[in-house]
Parts: sequence; C-alpha cells; structure tokens
Amino acid sequence: MKLGEKQRLLVIKRVEFGIYLAEYEDDETRVLLPAKQVPENTRVGDELEVFLYKDSKDRLIATTNEPYLMLGQTAVLKVLEVGKIGAFLDWGLEKDLFLPFKEMTAKVQPEDEILVTLYIDKSRRLCATMKGIYDLLEKDSPYEKGMNVSGRVYEFSDNFGTFVAVDDKYSAMIPAFEDCSHLRIGDVIEARITNVKPDGKLDLTLREKAYLQMDADAQKVLEVIDEYAGVLPFNDKASPEVIKREIQMSKNAFKRAVGHLYKERKIEITEKSIRKL
Repeated sequence: MKLGEKQRLLVIKRVEFGIYLAEYEDDETRVLLPAKQVPENTRVGDELEVFLYKDSKDRLIATTNEPYLMLGQTAVLKVLEVGKIGAFLDWGLEKDLFLPFKEMTAKVQPEDEILVTLYIDKSRRLCATMKGIYDLLEKDSPYEKGMNVSGRVYEFSDNFGTFVAVDDKYSAMIPAFEDCSHLRIGDVIEARITNVKPDGKLDLTLREKAYLQMDADAQKVLEVIDEYAGVLPFNDKASPEVIKREIQMSKNAFKRAVGHLYKERKIEITEKSIRKL
C-alpha cells in the first residue's frame, strides 16, 4: 500500500463502520474505508480506487475523495490557519494538511494561496512543503519569447532572482537584477517572456519593452531626483548596486532613462551628480 497515492484495492471485509481493503485476498495489511465513503452496492471482492493518508489519530485510512495534491505533484493550496508549529492547508480531505514552519520558504497567513508539494515525514505522515518546487515544475510550456504570461511567485534567491510558476506549473524566473522587492510568496503576476532557455525554462520580466518602459523609468528617475531636492548625488556611472538600491532598476535601464531625460533637456549631468533643470 502506498501512502499519498491513488491505488486500486480489493474489498476484503464489510463491517458496521465501513469496509476493509487490501492489495490481495489473504493480505494481512488492511486499511479501513469509512462507511460514509463506501460507494453504493459495493461488495466483497470488488476493486475500489482510493487515496491513502493518516487520520487525526495517525491511523492509515482510505478515502474515495479526490485530494488536491498527491506525492510527486505540486498544487496551489489555501492556508486555513497558522498555529504554533506550522500552518494547516485545505487539500480537499477531512483532515487538513500540515505545513511545518521548517518547510516554509516565507511566512504565510490565513487565506494565502501557496504552491506546495507533498512529502512523508519521519513519523510516516503526509505533510506539505514549500521547498523542492523547482525540481517538479514542467519545462515544456507552449509559450514563446515576447508572450505575456501569468505566474505565481514561489521562492526568492539573492543570487538568481525570483522564481515563478507560470500557470502554476511551468518553470520560470525573473533575474536578480530586476527589482522584485514589492512581491511576496504566493503573489500572482503578469510578466513578459524575455527568453526561452534550451532546457525549456522561461526568463521573465515585469517591465514593458524598452521603448515603452523608458518613459516610465524616466518619470521614476525624476521623482527620485525630487526626493533629493533636485540634485541626485550620483550619475549614470554609479555602480549597479547603488542604482538598484536608490532607483530600483538595472544600470542599463537607468542609463537609458537618464539619456532620454538629457536629450529632452530635463536634467544636467555633472561629474558626480544629476541636476534637474
């Protein structure tokens, strides 16, 4: 019998509170399917497709209900409550699914919808984890460079960027140089595909195409200059780290915006600053 998976089992015995199932007739390992779950006209010797999990008393139990998530899969589940040792998720079964704090990649709150997968813990119980999603996502999306897509944020990495599951199932990432500090785990975003890698993974951007984005970037630069009383204490030769920290954009985008403002004679560039005209 396989915990966390659907399987076909043989009806061995009927009792007042349900039926017992096993893999074969003389199998001593049996599991209960509660009476309210038993389909009408079920007889001893019939085969039933069931899902196996642990009940509230940690007993192996069968259900004919369809869980939202099984082993080896990912699914978006709603957070029902957060307790002292973790969170509880709705996965379509009577007993809520436990998500331990140590398996979270970020704090979650009730009503959050998060991407998780299933694992068996040391006590042989099914639990949810927000880790390991990357390895389970598909890489054969039907999308091409330039297309707009919808995706869910599931992890952040300082080195690589923001990991996104397009359509909740295809592997994608927003590179680290793009500012995503306003996002949180579980957010659903609209993005544009900038590259489809040879292995099928997608590179995304939240930004418009350069010629559309430039006006918005230029306006943002002007707003930051205003915050510095009209004189920005660095110019377009500043380090990428300074530009990202102060302007929240890449150095290339900053240079394009500054060049655009300079051509329109809205700024003056000095050796160590940018002055609004």
